[in-house]
Amino acid sequence: MSAVLVLNADCGPLHRVSLRHAIRMLFRQVAVVHEAQPDTRIGVYPVPTVVRLVSYVVTRWRRGRGPAWSRAGVLLRDGRKCAYCGDSASTIDHVVPRSRGGRNEWLNTVAACGRCNNRKRDRTPAEARMPLRVTPFAPIWAVTLT
Repeated sequence: MSAVLVLNADCGPLHRVSLRHAIRMLFRQVAVVHEAQPDTRIGVYPVPTVVRLVSYVVTRWRRGRGPAWSRAGVLLRDGRKCAYCGDSASTIDHVVPRSRGGRNEWLNTVAACGRCNNRKRDRTPAEARMPLRVTPFAPIWAVTLT
């Protein structure tokens, strides 16, 4: 199933939904087809690639803080690449270790492979002589849509 982009009534992007969900939105008449695949239909509806909501949804919350911190979010933000060696990452590492007061925050965590994570242990990157290849950043909602 392909993802369908959902636009607000003012044509601003909101999020992506499955094709099945998009068809349900069309059936309930909460959205209309904005763009569709040519010459393909599901019942009476053209196969949408973009749908637009009929009524405006207030998205004030998107302008404030970005998404909440999560391990999966850190791996996604860093492209599942180790911040120390560039290999495939499966764990996260705290730049300032938790044993030294480091917290689970976007700016203090990076994706790391198991080997680098074990090698760094509870030291800072400078103490472990393991410079970061990337600078951790806090994502914003606009970046997470892609």
